[in-house]
Amino acid sequence: MEWYDFFIYGAAAALVFPKLFFPPELPPAIAQIAAFLTFAVGFVARTIGGAVFGHFGDRIGRKRALVAALMLMGAATSLIGLLPTYATIGVAAPVLLIVLRFAQGLAVGGQWGGAALLAVENAPPGQRGLYGSFPQLGISAGVVLANLVFLVMAETLTPGAFLAWGWRVPFLVSL
Repeated sequence: MEWYDFFIYGAAAALVFPKLFFPPELPPAIAQIAAFLTFAVGFVARTIGGAVFGHFGDRIGRKRALVAALMLMGAATSLIGLLPTYATIGVAAPVLLIVLRFAQGLAVGGQWGGAALLAVENAPPGQRGLYGSFPQLGISAGVVLANLVFLVMAETLTPGAFLAWGWRVPFLVSL
């Protein structure tokens, strides 16, 4: 589920964020680049999240750190789905979007390493490689599921409804 949350942001960055979270006077190409730059913030934060949650996993326990990462991801993703647009709150919209994307990156960095470590540590003897591969499968499943949910929303709603509220559903489904 973490990778679904992480990658629905990418679909939204391609489809709706340039139109909704940046000034309307920006040329469309510049707004698209800005939206993709906010997407990149999550990848930068991911490395920081791995270090931070790795530290706390050693201090307070891996399971507790993993649960904290899961909660952070769920909260950040849900808040993106509830975030007011540029038309409503102005420049605060892209700033809050970046903050929430950074939180998503921290969370996925913490959960992926924690999940892989827990899987390997708790695997039966002789099956550590197999069990350690399961968290990696989540990346592919997350990409496919995120794009599938956006496809269903875009195809079942009018373009106006999709831009008005439909894009929020994949984020709120994360709850």
